[in-house]
Amino acid sequence: MAVGKNKRLTKSKKGSRKKAIDPFLKKEWYKLVAPSIFATKDCGKTIITKTQGTKIASDGLKGRVIELSLADLQNNESLSWRKVKLCVEDVQGYNCLLNFHGMDMTRDKVCSLIKKRQTIVEANVDCRTTDGYIVRMFCIAFTKPQDNQIKNTCYAKSTQVRAIRAKMVQIMSDLGTKGDLKSLVKELISAPIGEQIEKEASSVFPIKDCYIRKVKVLKKPKFDVTALMEWHTDESGADVGQAVKPAEEETNLAGSGGRL
Repeated sequence: MAVGKNKRLTKSKKGSRKKAIDPFLKKEWYKLVAPSIFATKDCGKTIITKTQGTKIASDGLKGRVIELSLADLQNNESLSWRKVKLCVEDVQGYNCLLNFHGMDMTRDKVCSLIKKRQTIVEANVDCRTTDGYIVRMFCIAFTKPQDNQIKNTCYAKSTQVRAIRAKMVQIMSDLGTKGDLKSLVKELISAPIGEQIEKEASSVFPIKDCYIRKVKVLKKPKFDVTALMEWHTDESGADVGQAVKPAEEETNLAGSGGRL
């Protein structure tokens, strides 16, 4: 076959020997800064390609969701079953300022609670906080046998389940609507709400292991830098002044009419 007829035979292999460049040379690291309500502020690092032309690095970081263990954020290993989702709201220098995005439980914790011969009661509610966030909360609880019970099972009737669910919804909606998102997250971290629901529902049927299983932020208000900075200002360092001493009562001499 003539060489000139088929051009593919003479074509040189262009671009076959391309230099292998390390992709990490084009990347840079940013520090993740958690809100001040958590004990640990510096919670990790994230990577992104450097700003190149119209593609700005900080725009690529905004909206990233980071999932962390509450045990790492609070330096408390007993809270390892709780997962917290934080979202990158703003980038200042090489710092990514995070805000609350959601909460969840680990699978092994939920599986350890589910057992035979008991009823699961679940409820969920949507509520709007005072600062404009719409939050959906999921609650889970389990029935327990009464004291001195001989029967093996402790199943609740459907009417009792509905009554417990109504109490759950009521308590969760009250908690969500009474304050802003920051106060709600503080309540959820300390977890007294589960005990409160157990106490309230005990009149209907005794329950145990009541937890806020999951929290989702459905809708956020328009981004405001000052509102975000409130999450990142340390409240413990705020100047609250000194306690004022109680005023000492003046003692008057008897019979002098208050004059010496």
